[in-house]
Amino acid sequence: MTDVHDKITRSYNMRQIKSKDTKPELLVKKFLFANGFRYKLYDKKLYGKPDIVLPKYKTAFCSWFFWHGHVNCKYFVVPKTRTEWWLWKIERNKQIDLENFTKLKAEGWNVLTIFECQLKSKKETKLYVKLARD
Repeated sequence: MTDVHDKITRSYNMRQIKSKDTKPELLVKKFLFANGFRYKLYDKKLYGKPDIVLPKYKTAFCSWFFWHGHVNCKYFVVPKTRTEWWLWKIERNKQIDLENFTKLKAEGWNVLTIFECQLKSKKETKLYVKLARD
């Protein structure tokens, strides 16, 4: 299937996709701060540069959705164009995530994964996280 946009429009649309300060990330940061937790953002010293880090509790948060393959989610849709490439890209991201999680856990860190869909139907005061597993 060919793209419905020309190259300039597609390029503009892709540039608008944020990697930092996404809505789910802002919701988690607001929740943590309101409950007295102080955090660091994108700590380059840690494997994978987690989105939110609580150094005092040796805990790293990663908030994800599409790019990291939450394929069991009702909101996940495989792109109609370049499908094979996107599936390869998402699978590779998952492999890198697993490597980074393993390294962080080996150093004694807790790694929590928060998917966007977990925050969609929950109130801001109830934050549900899923402990990342091997």
